[in-house]
Amino acid sequence: MAKQSKKTLEALKKYDSSKEYTLEEAVNVVKDITFTKFDASFDLDVRLGVDPRKSNQMVRGTVTLPHGTGKTKKVLVLCTEDKEEEAKAAGADYVGLDEYITKIKGGWTDVDVIVTMPSVMPKIGALGKILGPRGLMPNPKTGTVTMDIAKAVQEVKAGKIDFKVDKYGIIHTSVARMSFPAEKIVENTKEVLRMIEKLKPTAAKGTYMKSISVSSTMSPGVKVDAKTISK
Repeated sequence: MAKQSKKTLEALKKYDSSKEYTLEEAVNVVKDITFTKFDASFDLDVRLGVDPRKSNQMVRGTVTLPHGTGKTKKVLVLCTEDKEEEAKAAGADYVGLDEYITKIKGGWTDVDVIVTMPSVMPKIGALGKILGPRGLMPNPKTGTVTMDIAKAVQEVKAGKIDFKVDKYGIIHTSVARMSFPAEKIVENTKEVLRMIEKLKPTAAKGTYMKSISVSSTMSPGVKVDAKTISK
């Protein structure tokens, strides 16, 4: 078993790790047990009662956080020349096509989100092995493959995030920064949970949200009682 750090042991003394808290209580606990010197992210983990191996039980979606992510996302727009000015005006950090495809093939992936157009996707398909594992592959379902480039860029800059259930049936996503006031963290978290609930597959049987926990970048997880979260 890995040896627990002094700070982790100190954090574990501050709350009951077996108890399920209300979301509001859990947020305050996480704030109390976070000791990082940097502005850590506030993370949400939701274990779902779905089988992600079945296409009709896949849960994937996007949501715009009411208070943003607290992080400035770098956006690359891969588009034809006629869309470049639109992308730049919307706030894209990098705009172009062939030169960036060449850079990505060479290993460059210093961006958070890539937005593109349907007509450009055949060129980007060859980058799947590089972009896929990093979660950067554009996808129509997340709004990153679209003709409305400006809207897509503005939404990302405003705090739009996407999430996807992993092979273990868990959704893990960052919803805020620890420097946010507790109320804003709660509101961002509730917005994500509402969207996850909305995306419940009709094929999913039994309990949908099996467990919810929250944590900061390096803190222990704190359990949340799903029944206390108002829809």
